[in-house]
Amino acid sequence: MKELVFLVEESQDGGYYARAVNHSVVTQGDTIAELKTMISDAVRCHFDEAEMPDLIHMHVTREETFAL
Repeated sequence: MKELVFLVEESQDGGYYARAVNHSVVTQGDTIAELKTMISDAVRCHFDEAEMPDLIHMHVTREETFAL
C-alpha cells in the first residue's frame, strides 16, 4: 500500500475526528497537529511494516448549518 486517505471532521464538542477510507482506523485529537500524531500512531499500530503506507492524506471537512 502506498497511500492512505483519512476523512477529518470537526467534532461538535471541539477537536477533530479522523477515519481512514477503506480501513478500520479511527482516531481523534484536540488540534490538527495532535491529530496528525494520533493518526501516525494509529497507522503504526494497525499495519505491519510490509503494508505500511508511504503517504497519508487528510481531507478536512467542515459542516455548517445556517438559517435563511
